[in-house]
Amino acid sequence: MTSARRRGPALEVRDSPLHGLGVFATRRIRKGTRVIEYQGERISHAEADRRYDDKDERDNHTFLFIVDGRTVIDAGVAGNEARFINHACAPNCESVIESRRVYIEAIRDIEPGEELTYDYQIQREPHDPPDVDVIFACRCGAPECRGSMLWPPPKPAGAERRARRRAASR
Repeated sequence: MTSARRRGPALEVRDSPLHGLGVFATRRIRKGTRVIEYQGERISHAEADRRYDDKDERDNHTFLFIVDGRTVIDAGVAGNEARFINHACAPNCESVIESRRVYIEAIRDIEPGEELTYDYQIQREPHDPPDVDVIFACRCGAPECRGSMLWPPPKPAGAERRARRRAASR
């Protein structure tokens, strides 16, 4: 039996101040540790669309994780604790795709009792409702919180150049 098994699981699922349920460390997790694999039924994008086609567009709850252009993991079917890891804009973990599998790895030391988070990096879609940022609001509270689980909207052409000029003139 390994020492990790003797010490018990490193994670527990419980109520989260961020959103619904969350995953919390039960012991110290060192930076670089592969914490858990994101598991669930592996399906096509078309099947994921079919399954959730009638889902309310205002519902931000999802257990889908895009692996690549062919595969989506639906953790709502045969998923594990990883499906309860919440989003944060300044996360302590990141998702890593390796050999078409998804792992959650610690990007800094995580203390016992601390909630595990990663940046969901949800892509914006042309058919998103106008208030999509409200629907996918982030409540992580980090100083650098972007207020949304979505990637920032694309900047209008020239916006970055104007921002640099304003910064340089100060």
